[in-house]
Amino acid sequence: MSIPKIYLNDFIYDLPQERIAQFPVEPRDKSRLLIYNPNTGFLDEDIFKNILKYLPNDSFLIFNETRVVHARIIFRKPTGGQIEVFCLHPTSPSTVIETAFQQTSPVIWKAFVGNAKQWKSGVLQMDFDLENQHKGILRVKQIGRNEDTFSLEFSWQPEELTFSQVLEAAGKIPLPPYIRREAQPMDDIRYQTVYAKQNGSVAAPTAGLHFTQDIIQSLPQKKIQPLHLILHVGAGTFKPVDQDDIRQHIMHTEEIIVKRETIENLLLSPHKPRVVVGTTGVRTLESLYQTGKKLLQGMSLDEAVHTNQWDPYDGYLPQPTQALKAILNALDKDKKDAIRGTTSLMIIPGYSFQLTDVLITNFHQPRSTLLMLIAAFCGDTWKKAYNYALEHQFRFLSYGDACLFFKNNLQLY
Repeated sequence: MSIPKIYLNDFIYDLPQERIAQFPVEPRDKSRLLIYNPNTGFLDEDIFKNILKYLPNDSFLIFNETRVVHARIIFRKPTGGQIEVFCLHPTSPSTVIETAFQQTSPVIWKAFVGNAKQWKSGVLQMDFDLENQHKGILRVKQIGRNEDTFSLEFSWQPEELTFSQVLEAAGKIPLPPYIRREAQPMDDIRYQTVYAKQNGSVAAPTAGLHFTQDIIQSLPQKKIQPLHLILHVGAGTFKPVDQDDIRQHIMHTEEIIVKRETIENLLLSPHKPRVVVGTTGVRTLESLYQTGKKLLQGMSLDEAVHTNQWDPYDGYLPQPTQALKAILNALDKDKKDAIRGTTSLMIIPGYSFQLTDVLITNFHQPRSTLLMLIAAFCGDTWKKAYNYALEHQFRFLSYGDACLFFKNNLQLY
């Protein structure tokens, strides 16, 4: 296996605090858009409302329809201390996110705990509001700890409520750590894409935050076909790389779902440009390719749906159509309607993109795996684009502005 030797210093740039957007613009599609044309080397500026002008005709536009959950819960001790719980991943009675949110009391989740020194033992309790002026009660207790994460058991009344309903009522939207303010009611709407469907993320797929229903309803004007997939974004997305040799970094794992319909569409029109909304969409699509590749190598579907960090760098690159056909054959054989798996795929310069032609994305943090993905997609162009954005007062990170990158030699707008 040949993993490219890449160093962290190549992905460090100076991001002033004032360039980090603390609030979204209003309306969504008034955010700015930076477009890089690889055929001319020029950077163009516009507002996101006009993005369809720059997308290829007769293309796919691929959305991650995960929904951010109220994963942050504030408990108060009888003595007045505040304990903050940040739900990360379910462990019992189901480890599958989709199923875990439908569970009734009790459930066990892995979580971060803020101010943990003040909570040595005992049960914490809080009341929460329900419809028709009714109240619910949520309790939590520690049942284990592993380094910086805790294993917590949640129980509640009324017991027939699902954990999804409990979090929605008792929790808060989990804004990223670089947004230095408390969540407000408007964040429930604005830190969520307009097409979000499936509960599961603790961070938004932020490239999608700029889309409005008006933009989506205008897609047929350019014969752009929307496709959907899911990657439930985990807290690991904010973890900076702290190893000088990037090959030493351990990537977090996230759950992905790609329905048969999406795979069939990709296979039916293999030459249509694939415009992907956000790095989560890219990692899902490219992990899908890895699943097909493993199936071609003789793996079972149950094994192949789990993409490891360095899987792509083994040198084996079958045609995307071969990989997609292998997946459909496996779904037929196992009588399944979707690929449901996990990915810890890490995309760094030297990666060969198989299912991504155009990328819509926000501006990312220095030292982040997301920035490395951008560098892998467009080379050192990212530095030119980021320098321009900093010099021209673009807004960065989750509530910031967007950019549009094209694969080299792609026929543009």
